[in-house]
Amino acid sequence: MLYCVGDIHGHKDQLDIALERIEADGGPMASVVFLGDYIDRGPESRSVVQTLFDGIAEGRDWVALKGNHDRYLVDFIADPTYRDPKMRAGYTWFDQRIGGNATLASYGVDMSNSRPLEDIHAEACAKVPEAHIAFIKGLPTLHVTEDLICAHAGLRPGVALDNQDEEDLLWIREEFHDDPRDYGRLVVHGHTALEAPQHFGNRVDLDGGAGFGRPLTAAVFDGRDCWVLTDAGREPLTP
Repeated sequence: MLYCVGDIHGHKDQLDIALERIEADGGPMASVVFLGDYIDRGPESRSVVQTLFDGIAEGRDWVALKGNHDRYLVDFIADPTYRDPKMRAGYTWFDQRIGGNATLASYGVDMSNSRPLEDIHAEACAKVPEAHIAFIKGLPTLHVTEDLICAHAGLRPGVALDNQDEEDLLWIREEFHDDPRDYGRLVVHGHTALEAPQHFGNRVDLDGGAGFGRPLTAAVFDGRDCWVLTDAGREPLTP
């Protein structure tokens, strides 16, 4: 069995609930894949990253995939003027809809509106641990099992797994969502927030909108069969 957790977006309290449900269902050594977007919007991005960092360092059977929001932090530390070209027009990382201000605040950075960008950047470089930046940089973008393909956003249809591009794995939406093909395995992803997790037959979207105040989704897969974990136990998720 494999457990998967949708986009956390800085909500450590929701992550704790998800981990408790996973342990109750599969024990402390359960295999877990986190689908990316650990930071932004919620108030505790630093604690979320630290929890994943510590768990993996302690030898838990965890895989943390890289999300597009996670990469925002790395890019900002490298160049505060950098803007991801795939970001929606008119948005910046500090836009409340994106949530970078909440991420830096969780690291103790003063995010007062009047502060110059160079001052925010200098403080961020001093307060965001280098170990967190290295951790995010080194995160994989795919996790493949006999029955599942896990990626943050999805796959580029018609492209072999070995040739998938990081930009697609972190950002793709419509081209993947609108493609009904069977990929040989069930694709499990997040990135596109829904009102609740949904099974589309060839793919499962586990981003239930925790970044917007909805519950974080943890699910368990046995082969290609899927159940969402709740306080009352497993609830089947079917097409």
